[in-house]
Amino acid sequence: MKIITFKPVKVPVLTKSLVEELLGREGLVHVSLDLGISKIKALVKNNILELDSVKIDLTELSKCIKDENGVYALKDGKFFKIAFFKDGSYYKLRAVSHLTAPTLEINGIHMHRIEGITPWRDAMEKVRLLKVKRCHKVLDVCTGLGYTAINSMCKGACEIYTIEKDPNVLEIASYNPWSHKLSDPRVKIVLGNAVDIVRKLPDNYFDRILHDPPRFTKVSSELYTIDFYCELYRVLKPHGRLFHYVGTPGRRRCMSMIQGVRKRLKIAGFSVLFQDAGGIICERVL
Repeated sequence: MKIITFKPVKVPVLTKSLVEELLGREGLVHVSLDLGISKIKALVKNNILELDSVKIDLTELSKCIKDENGVYALKDGKFFKIAFFKDGSYYKLRAVSHLTAPTLEINGIHMHRIEGITPWRDAMEKVRLLKVKRCHKVLDVCTGLGYTAINSMCKGACEIYTIEKDPNVLEIASYNPWSHKLSDPRVKIVLGNAVDIVRKLPDNYFDRILHDPPRFTKVSSELYTIDFYCELYRVLKPHGRLFHYVGTPGRRRCMSMIQGVRKRLKIAGFSVLFQDAGGIICERVL
């Protein structure tokens, strides 16, 4: 397995809404340059934001920041949007607000629930339903921005293996302040195909598994097979829990897909407990 070292890029980040909020202000302000994690004192004078030795012209910056939902980073004296086109896909860190965790968009599809809930709260809810506890070993399939892995750690998990296939996703995460705790030694990021990696993991090792695959497509279908579910069953301890994200059904086709997932999980040996937060919660009985 290829375990990689996560290297956070710790630079100021801001959004268009934050710049607009600061425009016209005068004097000492409390401002967050990490999307709400913390606040610092800064001075605004004549629409110039003064941060230590750095001065930012808010009027000019507001003209440059076009994307209402974009997240912008300041590095080497220049602002740039945390987004790029690479390997045939467009990756973007998408702001929900300037005071909460952003989501990841790939080709315009966001990777978290954001309607009526924040991405961070979404991850917290998944981990709560999974009942992660102190000293648990957790397998997190599909790292993304790392919110479920980090929330598992916050609940006391002592070892988290999180699998991510796409290095571009981890590059986006490196600029996201809410992802920076992925650098904690309790979190082991494994780069590669989850199907191949899980086969190499030991039997009965994990107390909890959080399986958060991309929506069902031809490309992601291998993460929805009986064979893969059997591997998840194998590496989970008896009486361990699995949370399998499937999304919120809105059409007959979605309902059919979810029914298929439930059926295959049962064939693999899982006892399906209930469905909540867009996911199916299961238990390994034996």
